[in-house]
Amino acid sequence: TWVPDAADRTKLIRIWTGDIQIHISADVAYAIMQYWRVTGDDAFMHNCGAEIILDTARFWGSRAEREETAVGHRYAFRNVIGPDEYHDHVDNNSFTNYVARWHLQTALQILAWLEAHDPVHAAALTRDLCLTPAELAHWQDVIDHVMFLHDADSGLIDQFENFFALEAVPPEFIATADRSLQLIFGIEGANARQVLKQADVVMLLCLFRDEFDRQTWQTNWDTYMPKTDHVYGSSLGPSYHAWAACEIGLPQEAYDHFMLAARADLRNPRGNAGDGIHAASAGGLWQALVFGFAGLRLTADGYALNPRLPAHWRRLAFRFYLHGKRHEVDIVPSKGGDSGQNMRAS
Repeated sequence: TWVPDAADRTKLIRIWTGDIQIHISADVAYAIMQYWRVTGDDAFMHNCGAEIILDTARFWGSRAEREETAVGHRYAFRNVIGPDEYHDHVDNNSFTNYVARWHLQTALQILAWLEAHDPVHAAALTRDLCLTPAELAHWQDVIDHVMFLHDADSGLIDQFENFFALEAVPPEFIATADRSLQLIFGIEGANARQVLKQADVVMLLCLFRDEFDRQTWQTNWDTYMPKTDHVYGSSLGPSYHAWAACEIGLPQEAYDHFMLAARADLRNPRGNAGDGIHAASAGGLWQALVFGFAGLRLTADGYALNPRLPAHWRRLAFRFYLHGKRHEVDIVPSKGGDSGQNMRAS
């Protein structure tokens, strides 16, 4: 796709999201695994899901670039776009690298599950997909050696390689901008600065929330939240920031981001509500409510709640299905201000 440059209408700029935003493959695998975990639909995983996960995992094995270093080899994913679409042609976007590793790990686990539950079908699927022991061993090698730019001491995750070498923009400028930062700086200008269209590392933390410690959560919130174009960037970002703010104990900030997401169409800050509702943002709102404010987590025994409601909320109630059984949750703050909950399951 080609569009006119905002700064020079005679100049065309190519939009690369359809070509190199490769994390989409792992996103689909993640959705399949979430569906299976919530529904327990083994027939779907047996008949459809396993093949999708295995066949798309093959992409990551072929896309990973092996690089030799002084201390051994590693794998990189270069020339990609992460969730933050203000930056294209970046190397080793941490979201992309992390979900690539997760996808390959998951594929090997699903194959093992299939071999244990139906070895005949597993053998047939392996044969149909032409999966070889050598290819599976390569997947494990990528898992073991893929780059992930996470500083263990500070907890900081670099959004991508050399992100912090880009020009910094004062947080107060970002917070008071009256239009999209990409319109202000231009497509290439935003690409050259530390400004985000939407949650990137923060979204990674949400999707894999139990795999990162408190320091990693706090450090990356403090780093990337002020750099993000919350109002005029992507409508997908505010709901994830609402969820993340709940996780680190900032219910008022969570509410502010939640309302940005809720008003994506009603106030139309991006001027595109006429093209249709922001359906993905609406889905993010549900996640912010259920996973963020209610703190719903699935456990080995069912589910658990960790409510963290804004001070002025009087009640949060919702229902969900887990393995075919409907559950109703009703959370009412206690008089002391702490969130208590009254749960009913049917």
